[in-house]
Amino acid sequence: MSENMDFCDKYLDVLQNIESAIIMVYNEFPSDFTDHDVSYALEALIDHYTAEKIGREPKAFSLDERPEVTFKLVKHFCDWRLGRKVMEIKNKLDEDEGVEVEKEPIDPEGRKTIDEIIQCLKTVLKSVHRWNKHYGRKGYLDFISQYIK
Repeated sequence: MSENMDFCDKYLDVLQNIESAIIMVYNEFPSDFTDHDVSYALEALIDHYTAEKIGREPKAFSLDERPEVTFKLVKHFCDWRLGRKVMEIKNKLDEDEGVEVEKEPIDPEGRKTIDEIIQCLKTVLKSVHRWNKHYGRKGYLDFISQYIK
């Protein structure tokens, strides 16, 4: 088995969290969201966590709406995987009214390090580039949307 397959098997749950967040954004912007939007968000996240790891300020990325939403949602899942406090919206009576509550922290066995999160983000980014190169502006999104709803 290849080293990449071993990595993907070991971190499948984290990779699925990241890709689920991406698909959530894709479902919100089905006609406008592209692989490039995903790439920009992932590059900004990789820089964000790398900067945190080495103690520098993250670069100032100027993200448009779709990459910004992607950045925030993927970061939410990554922070949760790091064992950090995150908030989520719990709906009360209807979909327009929600209450922000603290999400249950992940159990210690499920927590990941910043290095692991960075590597997972890089793995997804590599997949985005590969599918985009071979299948065009939505190649990656079209591929993962077959498996993640």
